[in-house]
Amino acid sequence: MLRVAVVGPCMSGKSELVSALRALGYPTHHVAQEHSYVPAMWQRMTSPDVLIYLDVDYEAVRARRPSISWGPERLQEQAARLAHAREHCDLYVDTSKLSVEAVRARVLAFLQEREQEP
Repeated sequence: MLRVAVVGPCMSGKSELVSALRALGYPTHHVAQEHSYVPAMWQRMTSPDVLIYLDVDYEAVRARRPSISWGPERLQEQAARLAHAREHCDLYVDTSKLSVEAVRARVLAFLQEREQEP
């Protein structure tokens, strides 16, 4: 089974996706890259077969957690810290307008297709 790493800014859905993939048997690692200044932290910590980048816009963050105390600048800072991972990801998913189920389905379809590759 593919080893999977998931990165993305806060509130993009990483924790839910990681839990779902683990429940299905995928060895999956949540990389807290958005809090690190080490650009290739995801590579050093996990050496994954597949890197999934989940993204989210500020409006969706506010809708998901109206009580957040930070503004869009923090999301921009996290995006800068995640630039290396985004450039190297195997799958990019903007979760802003997607349900948890839609994200899961998109990722599973990608992983299943990837597993069929020679």
